[in-house]
Amino acid sequence: MASQFKKLAPLLNRVLIQKYEPVTKTASGILLQTSEEKQAVGKVVETGPGQTDSKGNVIPTLVKPGDVVLLPDYGGQKIKLADQEYFLFRDSDIIGILHQ
Repeated sequence: MASQFKKLAPLLNRVLIQKYEPVTKTASGILLQTSEEKQAVGKVVETGPGQTDSKGNVIPTLVKPGDVVLLPDYGGQKIKLADQEYFLFRDSDIIGILHQ
């Protein structure tokens, strides 16, 4: 049913992520060797406003849309929106932000 919707606004400390697929072929058609060990990396598409503490203060999420993040090997809720596959993680499940 979620595939009929085009956008999801995560609640609380949830983060919507589109995982990167490893490149297996170059633009000229050369096949690349794939590693047995793949790191789960994704791009943050949307974030919730954050979790509230016991006093009602909002603790914002630590990532923002556009961030490239390192994800745990397992976890996340798979969601399909407008024929695209996304994953919903809690902010605290994200391992780190990758920088170039």
